[in-house]
Amino acid sequence: MESTKPNPEWDASEHSEAIDAFESGLGELTYRVWGADWCGDCQSCLPDFFAALEAAGVEDERVHVYEVDDDKNGELTEEYDVTLIPTIVVERADEEVARFEEKEDLPAADYLARRLFESDALA
Repeated sequence: MESTKPNPEWDASEHSEAIDAFESGLGELTYRVWGADWCGDCQSCLPDFFAALEAAGVEDERVHVYEVDDDKNGELTEEYDVTLIPTIVVERADEEVARFEEKEDLPAADYLARRLFESDALA
C-alpha cells in the first residue's frame, strides 16, 4: 500500500512521546495495520504513523499490514473485529494492549503512545 510509505516530512522532534513509546517496546510490541489506499483517512494518517515507526527503529518483522477492500473485508478483519480503517492494533505477547481506529483527536502515533503508557504495556 502506498499509504504505508513513511512521510519524509514528518518531524520526530515534535512527537518525542511517540518515539519514546515505540523505542521502549522494541522487540516486544507488534503492530497490525489495516487500511487501503482508496481510504482518505488512511492516506492522511498512515504515512505519519509509519514515519514514527521508522524513527523509533521498529523492525519490519514487527509490523504487519493488511489491505482491505471497499467493504472493509480482508485478512484477519473478523478475528480482530476491524470495522473502521485505518485500524492499528498493538500487541505484546499476542495480547492487544492498544488500538487506534479511523480518527482520534491525536495523530495515530501519539494516540497509541499515550495508550501504551497508560496501560503499562511498556513496563
